[in-house]
Amino acid sequence: MKRFITAIISGCVLLGMILWGMLAIYYSNIPSLSLRTALSWAFALGGSAVLFFLRPRRRAVFVFLLVFAGVLCWWLLIPPSNERDWQPDVAVLPSATFAGDLVTIHNIRNNDYRTETDYTMRYYDKTFDLSKLRTVDLFLSYWGSPAIAHTIMSFGFAGDEYVAISIETRKTKDEEYSTIKGFFKQYELIYVVSDERDVVRLRTNYRGEDVYLYRLNAPIEVIRPVFLDYLTYINQLHEHPKWYNALTHNCTTAIRGHVVPYAVRSWWSWKLLVNGYLDELLYDRGVVDHRLPFQDFKARSRINERAHAAGTAPDFSKQIRAGLPGQGK
Repeated sequence: MKRFITAIISGCVLLGMILWGMLAIYYSNIPSLSLRTALSWAFALGGSAVLFFLRPRRRAVFVFLLVFAGVLCWWLLIPPSNERDWQPDVAVLPSATFAGDLVTIHNIRNNDYRTETDYTMRYYDKTFDLSKLRTVDLFLSYWGSPAIAHTIMSFGFAGDEYVAISIETRKTKDEEYSTIKGFFKQYELIYVVSDERDVVRLRTNYRGEDVYLYRLNAPIEVIRPVFLDYLTYINQLHEHPKWYNALTHNCTTAIRGHVVPYAVRSWWSWKLLVNGYLDELLYDRGVVDHRLPFQDFKARSRINERAHAAGTAPDFSKQIRAGLPGQGK
């Protein structure tokens, strides 16, 4: 029985490696679709033939692993780039400059939307005083399954000033997002630094996503270094572009990477991957307001109606927070 179970597990692992290699080749940077298709099938069929027909079995596994290692090394060496024909909304990279407690963020996006796809690009620069940094909020935006959401962090300064940071795929003009492609170096990574009237209103008012806003119970001793860590990484992306990965480097796992070095406690949960349940995790860990039962707390945290009512108002950020649990602290 033990040998049988070991064989089943080994077979599943090898099958997974064949599938991964096939998809990695198919979704690679090889320009010719027909060549990518031929090479991916050659790897899958060739690898299967080696494992099924070559004997002894140890030699078959060794040969397959050798070929797989070659594919893996080639895939790992595919470089990201900042030089592509980008879609307009992700064509401009943000950056930050520092002078003591003052930080100037360049290229804060604030598009003028008529529809989701019809908009006028607008950017502005703004200087923030780090001594006036007060809060950090989390937006969860659901576009389909309740298990998956897009996460946006927003840092609040005195005087109801907010700067939102959305970690996204940087797509070229001929690309659309695909979850499967997101695992295979198809999209570079971009940190969209934005006015909330852009990145939040786009989702509530034009994409029709369900958006929830949560104030996080974090001390300024954590908020400030996390904010600076974001800005440092944003500057690094100018010189060292990175790949987006739907599993290991996405809008939620990247947030955790910025927070963990400065948090008093760090924890892991499957809800960080199935991030539609991230608010449940934060509630259970005491990171958000606890005065209401969770279902009531979540229902009260939905901001779509507030965002529609606020429109392009200068105090959009203040209006969407009015009356939400945990706000005003």
